[in-house]
Amino acid sequence: MSRSLARSANELMVQYAHYHRDKRNIATHFVGIPLIVFGVSVLLSRPEWLLFGQAVTPILVLWVVSSLWYLSRGQWLLGAATSIVNGLLMLIAHNVAGGSTVSWLAWGIGSFVVGWVFQFVGHHFEGKKPAFVDDLVGLLVGPMFVVGEALMGAGLLPALADQIEHEAGATR
Repeated sequence: MSRSLARSANELMVQYAHYHRDKRNIATHFVGIPLIVFGVSVLLSRPEWLLFGQAVTPILVLWVVSSLWYLSRGQWLLGAATSIVNGLLMLIAHNVAGGSTVSWLAWGIGSFVVGWVFQFVGHHFEGKKPAFVDDLVGLLVGPMFVVGEALMGAGLLPALADQIEHEAGATR
């Protein structure tokens, strides 16, 4: 697992892309992955601890650690964009988590489950298992892949787009 965590963004994106060449699968990931990140963020927005007078939650710690990891993968734009998107989902989730316990659990578990339904429907279209089945780092790469696909769709990261298409094949 340690070598897996140390790979560059390009290596990780190419490996992940091997499991995601069907456009319908990629499309479901644009819904499923943000819902999963949001659901986890809602659930990990409780409990809160005070650290030097500031509220700290498990999701804040996870966001900081994962952001450092994304930023250290060698693709600054991709790492920064992924961290920003995850941070925005976390901020929205934090507000949702402030409601009643029933509301907190319903939003957290509901978003998480619906997100995974989208993921598995997409992988049904793909005809392949999800990437994380073979490498748990795929759970971290998923958000980066969705953000990367959006950036590449906007004409950014052309070298990465070319590398993915060359090594993993064209989308179909």
